[in-house]
Amino acid sequence: MSATEHSITSDSDALVSSTDPLHPANLIPELCAAFYKLGWVTGTGGGICIRTGDKVYIAPSGVQKERIESSHIFVMPYPQDEPSPHTDRIFLRRPTLNLKASACTPLFWNAFDLRNAGSCIHTHSQNAVMATLLWPGPVFRISHQVILMIKGVRIGGNGRALSYLDTLVVPIIENTPDEEDLKDSMEEAMKQYPDAAGVLVRRHGVYVWGDDWQKAKTQTECLDYLFEIGVKMKLAGLPTVLNE
Repeated sequence: MSATEHSITSDSDALVSSTDPLHPANLIPELCAAFYKLGWVTGTGGGICIRTGDKVYIAPSGVQKERIESSHIFVMPYPQDEPSPHTDRIFLRRPTLNLKASACTPLFWNAFDLRNAGSCIHTHSQNAVMATLLWPGPVFRISHQVILMIKGVRIGGNGRALSYLDTLVVPIIENTPDEEDLKDSMEEAMKQYPDAAGVLVRRHGVYVWGDDWQKAKTQTECLDYLFEIGVKMKLAGLPTVLNE
């Protein structure tokens, strides 16, 4: 390796080398391991990205989620164009291993560009998948639920908190064989339902965003609870929206 190549590698590795536990390159492996224990990211699917200023930190594809390390993290500049799922992307840092950035990357970009999100989480939660199967239409709807759960969801993902009297509406888009190809339909759903804090993908999972990783995580947890209770209510023959 030449001196120039060594310098470039060292500089890029510095982007993911930190003793700060709240550094995105340390947080992403920790959060993925936690989501693995919840059953949200089993196998190598699902994940999280974190945007801090002009940098986006993204988990790799194809790595066991509970075994991701900071050295596996990709770093991309923000903003940059994501006009199509298959466009070449600009990276500030790639792992030295033969890894690919998460297939969710184009969908994460929707959250950044359309909601100015600081983080986006994608899970394959069975609660989310079941919700898309029991609600055959274009949206999941539920109202009058535990205050702290529905209050944990914000209008548009970063607006005011929902109240007990509000009806939560989450759009559902149809799945595709390749995850990258969900970008356009997710974007359309986010524009059609600007108050939604996430987008469900039928027979697949959910994407949730927030101003930062804490708010994205909180909303993902609250939405997952609401998906679960909604599914149980539906299977018990109970209405999920009152006063209709």
